[in-house]
Amino acid sequence: MAKELTRDSYLSKHVGDFPSEVTIGTKRYVKVDDLRYGTNPHQAACYYKPANEACAIGDMQILKNGKSGLSQTNLEDISYALNIVKFFDDTACAVMKHVNPSGAAVGLPGESVKSVYLKARDADARAAFGSVIAFNTEVDAETAREIMSTFAECVVAPSYAPGVLDIFNDGETYKLNKHIRIIRCGAISSLPRFVGDAGPEHNTMKVLADGSLVVAQPLLTSLHGVGDLVPAEAENKRCGFQKSAVEATEQQKRDLVAAWYINLSVRSNGVVIVKDGQTLSVGTGEQDRVGAIEQAIAKFGQKYSGSGVLRDAVMSSDGFFPFEDGVETAARAGITAIIAPSGSLRDADVIKRANELGVALYYAPERIFSHH
Repeated sequence: MAKELTRDSYLSKHVGDFPSEVTIGTKRYVKVDDLRYGTNPHQAACYYKPANEACAIGDMQILKNGKSGLSQTNLEDISYALNIVKFFDDTACAVMKHVNPSGAAVGLPGESVKSVYLKARDADARAAFGSVIAFNTEVDAETAREIMSTFAECVVAPSYAPGVLDIFNDGETYKLNKHIRIIRCGAISSLPRFVGDAGPEHNTMKVLADGSLVVAQPLLTSLHGVGDLVPAEAENKRCGFQKSAVEATEQQKRDLVAAWYINLSVRSNGVVIVKDGQTLSVGTGEQDRVGAIEQAIAKFGQKYSGSGVLRDAVMSSDGFFPFEDGVETAARAGITAIIAPSGSLRDADVIKRANELGVALYYAPERIFSHH
């Protein structure tokens, strides 16, 4: 008979029988720790790091540990959250649930860490309950108090200001967050960002149902910044040559780049809607592209609790638009600038329709599907 699942099951450590080190190919990995559990409480798990290498995640320091430590789900959310904030030189925050961002934000000039966190959280405050929160900068006291006002699983950042750990350890005042885990990550700058940055040590591994392995280069991008944005152009027999005739504003261009970077850590089909450095909504996991856009627009209406509006927001799409309906759906909601890769037989039709709708359309340098 299966053991009954209780509240304590989620807080108890399920230790398996894993070796202290493993070798895959010619690379040696050493065990960092046994995890609280794997994806679910009945699954044992541990994690390894490459031997004799500095790692942003493998070398994390647990400054405050919740009961029984980290789970696999915590680690995966930490990884994907850092994979977002690594792209930004300005203050950035990602709030992760189920290896997708419920919200993310990058600071505008002079914006506080707390404000950036609130923008990331309030993109979908309901989903942010029980999330993993990552920063690319030091966490200060006012941000810590705001985090402790709602339930969170983990906070990960490169550093914490003096006195901040006292706030995170104040279980009497913040009873809901008694088990919050506070982590100092290794150097975020060691994480590869752009195509060409990664060596074979960053290859990813996917285990299939029969134990077979897929080894692949990591998902990175060739889009280094606003200067790489290219207006869409294409030609076909129906429409002839078409080029995007609408130009995004400078802030929209920055938002397009941010939306693209965030979308790298969204499960496909993925779309990300951004305005003024804040995700207004994320559409993820839909089997059709229009469905992902419709999902994101609906989520904005149902779950967004910030002050932003869809009018003149921007959107990234991780794959091309096979028909004009994706751009039409976004435009009806008020979105006026889009970045997506090319590759459709109807690219020229899509560009023509975007021009008719007053939507700036830019081509990304690659497709960024993520089947995580």
